Amino acid sequence: MPELVMQLTRAGFLILLWLFVLAALRVVRSDLYAASGLRVPTPKFGRGAKKDVRGNKAARQLVVTHGALAGTRISLDGRPILIGRADDSTLVLDDDFASTRHARLSMRGTDWYVEDLGSTNGTYLDRAKVTAPLRVPLGSPIRIGKTVIELRS
Repeated sequence: MPELVMQLTRAGFLILLWLFVLAALRVVRSDLYAASGLRVPTPKFGRGAKKDVRGNKAARQLVVTHGALAGTRISLDGRPILIGRADDSTLVLDDDFASTRHARLSMRGTDWYVEDLGSTNGTYLDRAKVTAPLRVPLGSPIRIGKTVIELRS
């Protein structure tokens, strides 16, 4: 094999190796940045009534329906729910497909909204990828990796 072909092959593999290392560092950097605790302020609301203005039942619990934490229930009191692998998350997921700070559920008025926090694998509300804050109806599945959660009254 000619010496030039061998040198070009080595250079190509070296470039691919460095691209892989840089991509890995980018992912680690984004996880570290998210874990730094930088939070966006959300409006605080007191405990709402059991029914909203339209007469619909208000969500009172967050229930994990599928995944390693199936059966887990979290009472909703109007404060935002942070979901991810970080130890200070409200719902800590032990899921390889979840990011450190994956998603947030927050209350706006009487409705709950889900927001993806720049996760690697995305957050899905009833099979639709969450790209902006979306209102979460009662009983609609929210999928984060292998974990599925729902809001219930």
